[in-house]
This record gives sequence, C-alpha cells and structure tokens, in this order.
Amino acid sequence: MRIGEIAALVGVTSRTVRHYHHIGLLPEPARQANGYRSYTVRDAVLLARIRRLTEIGLSLDEVRDVLADDAGRELAEVLGELDADLARQEREIHGRRQVLAALLAAPPSSDGPLSPALAALLEHAPATGSPAAAKDREHLALLDAAGDEAGAAVFAALRPLAEDPAVLGLYERLDELEGARVDDPRIAPLAAELVAAVPDEVLAVFPAGEPSATGFGRVLLDDYPPAQREVVRRVMEGLAGRVRGREGA
Repeated sequence: MRIGEIAALVGVTSRTVRHYHHIGLLPEPARQANGYRSYTVRDAVLLARIRRLTEIGLSLDEVRDVLADDAGRELAEVLGELDADLARQEREIHGRRQVLAALLAAPPSSDGPLSPALAALLEHAPATGSPAAAKDREHLALLDAAGDEAGAAVFAALRPLAEDPAVLGLYERLDELEGARVDDPRIAPLAAELVAAVPDEVLAVFPAGEPSATGFGRVLLDDYPPAQREVVRRVMEGLAGRVRGREGA
C-alpha cells in the first residue's frame, strides 16, 4: 500500500501519517525501489490503533507510552483494557447527562448551576438572611464545582443538619462575631457547639485528610474576618479530632 491508500483505509490524512513518522510514533515502512513507502497490513493495524487511542482522548505522548507498554502483551488483554476505559467514559458521560437533565428541569437559581445533590440540600435548608449562612452556601458551591462523588456524599449527609432549625441560631451567633477580636470569649463555646452539631454520618463521608486548614480549608478560612476565622479553624480541628477518634475506634 502507498501512503495515500493506508491513510484512506484507516480514515486519516497522508499528512497525519507523515507526522506520526516524523515524531517516531509510527515506524517508517520499507521502501520500494522507486523510493515510495510500502505499507503492510501490520502498519495499517498500528495506524488504526493510534487513531482509536487518540479518539478516546489520549495525547500522542500517552499513545506512545501505551504502545510501548503493550509490547509483547496479548491483544485480548489490551483490548480488554481499552473496553474498560471506554465503559468508564460511558458511565461518566451518562452521569453528566443526568446532571444536565436535572439542571434543565430545575427552576432558575442565583446559586446555579448546581449539582442535583447540592440543589436538594439547599432546597431543604430554612430561609435566612444570615451573612454566615450565605457564605456557607458559597463554600458549598465551590466544593460542588469540583464535581466529585465525595462532594455529593457530603451534601446528602448534611441534609439532616440543614433541616435543623437550631442551626440558624448558630449562624446568628457567628454573625455577631464579624467585628470581634480573636480572643473573644464567645469563640470557644460556639466552636464546640458547631463541632457537636455535625452528625457522625457527615464525618463518615469526609475525604481522606479532611477537614484540614490546607487546600480548600485554607481558601475557606481566608474568607472570614479574624474572630469568625478562629471559630471555623477550631471547628476544623474539632472535626478532625472526631474523625481520628472514629478511625481509631
């Protein structure tokens, strides 16, 4: 086969084939006496495999690694891994479409777009004008933007807490500390009550290493004025202690 023929057979352009030769992804075939490349069925199979790997989202460097790792392995094993990867992508696409369907069906919201899990949580939270509660909603939306399964599990576990009217009183006490000093005597008891208010079910679904004053926790802390920041920092420490206690039990 000539270069135009193998390109047409696999469904790529001759320029693409030359590029793969140039970067060493596709080995140069033997040449005929007239200098033209002469491709075999084996070359076509390799070129088709490169095309499939790039179509499922792999970069050319990743394709190179896959081809190198697959040297000497059974074709059935390689195809099985490709099939598993495609099945994973299919599940992810299905999940995204479910989220999209829920967003399209939901009424417009100033918080949106939100995942169904967070939308359900906020729907059951009592209405309040508390600035601290509004800040919590913003932080939950930030966590929601990460789009992982851990966030959805946390939102589901938080629902009983969100429905508890006593939480509104805790928010009001946190609001009162907006301009307070970090040594305000109201800080310690409020932090202790907030730690105690979090159900064990929420702790059970915290991602490994959380809650922590690093990463997302640091971003959260920096969003509060000094006294409120100290409350939230103590809450993080208290919850981390409860998590360690559960793990050691």
